[in-house]
Amino acid sequence: MTQKGGPGGPIEHGFPHLATVRASITALFRRLSADGIRAYDTSFAPADAAFDAADDLHLGAQRVASAMVRALRLPDARVVVAFRPMEQAATVEPAAGPEYFVEVSDRFRTHRRDLAAALSHEVAHVLLHRLDLRFPGTEENEILTDTAAVYLGAGWLLLDAYREDALTHQKFGYLTPEEFGYVLAKRAALFGEDPSTLFTSPQAYEAYVRGRALAERDHRRPPLAAAGALARRRYAKARRTGPTPAGGSADSSADGPGYRFEREDSHPGPGLRVSFPCPVCGQGLRLPVRGRLRARCGLCRTVLDCDT
Repeated sequence: MTQKGGPGGPIEHGFPHLATVRASITALFRRLSADGIRAYDTSFAPADAAFDAADDLHLGAQRVASAMVRALRLPDARVVVAFRPMEQAATVEPAAGPEYFVEVSDRFRTHRRDLAAALSHEVAHVLLHRLDLRFPGTEENEILTDTAAVYLGAGWLLLDAYREDALTHQKFGYLTPEEFGYVLAKRAALFGEDPSTLFTSPQAYEAYVRGRALAERDHRRPPLAAAGALARRRYAKARRTGPTPAGGSADSSADGPGYRFEREDSHPGPGLRVSFPCPVCGQGLRLPVRGRLRARCGLCRTVLDCDT
């Protein structure tokens, strides 16, 4: 698999891949389980990413790669790093093994601070291959890989490698900077982390703040009890309208309401159920429309306060 990235032209912003990012988080929970996800409770250490001009090129690259393998919990995988001229940031063939050969761009011979970022994506490819977890399309699979790297604690480096100013335009991976920030904020909320202390790039921190704002909105959408007054009024109006028309679906985009109403067939009379995604893992939840209640997501086991 080949990783996009490096200095170049315009950088895409916003949340164009949000649906695939959310589906990726759900897929990780389904494949690894809630306990498996929580085993990745320690983020990749900045000290393990350190690789400066004083280090031997190949020994230093191998040290960083080994640290990345440990961070993504691949103790039986050996990654060999080679440098060659290439337009892409890095590439790996995950079907190989037991040794994995990662080729990285020659520019990392001198721009060493970002080598760990490139390796996080490629080692995540290896992990997903071992887990037999993939999406059908090439771009969707690369988005899954970026999301896995970040959500499992190693991909904050991909966001920190983002720099955009008068002199530099650089970004690695397939997600936008804001989408990297969104996934990182999702991880931070799950583990109680503060990733803002990790950033060396001011632009990366700004993108994280924008992504965090959207991640926080996920926890304030009706029927969650933390929803604001305006969102609650819109929800109440939709609830009075009754079931969502046939063919309609919950719009879980950045600006969509994220819920839909269905007839509760087992309930006598005009009972309704509301369907919406879990704000932690994205698993679909379906609750009776009966006022205040607490719901437990069966996938990530999060307990949610709701007002349906």
